[in-house]
Amino acid sequence: MSKRIAFLTAAEGVEEVELTEPWQAAVDAGHTADLVSLDEGEVQLFRHLDRSSTQRIDRRVSDVAVADYDALVLPGGVANPDALRTDETAVAFVRDFVDSGKPVAAICHAPWTLVEADRVQGKRLTSWPSLQTDIRNADGEWVDEEVVVDGNLITSRKPDDLPAFTKTLLDALES
Repeated sequence: MSKRIAFLTAAEGVEEVELTEPWQAAVDAGHTADLVSLDEGEVQLFRHLDRSSTQRIDRRVSDVAVADYDALVLPGGVANPDALRTDETAVAFVRDFVDSGKPVAAICHAPWTLVEADRVQGKRLTSWPSLQTDIRNADGEWVDEEVVVDGNLITSRKPDDLPAFTKTLLDALES
């Protein structure tokens, strides 16, 4: 059965491969993907610190609801989650999505938004290593593993983990 997935990003600073690989895998599996962002227009993608392509935004986060989607993906990049965690509407959407029990998949620096949403307490997760202190300070358990599932949270460390991250996301959509 086809599912609808929200990919939530800021307008720039998104690590390209962390958006495009899970997106393409979801579409190839027959699911619908929407790029949700803070404003209308396009998202500037990056390959590490270099600008790469852009992608059209489908919907603003202020215009969507958790009920519209079956899963949420939070791509990384350093600037992307840092911008998201300063936007109250985006943080509330993430908080409500985690609370819904639907799959929430965050990779690399994206767990910063989960920390800001106050949804890592008592959870086991992974991320880019520089976030481990933030996660521990938020009473989460940080581990150095390729992919970690704790309840409805799916987390991975870096682009090299994308095959496991994407497979785990797709498996969660099938259950």
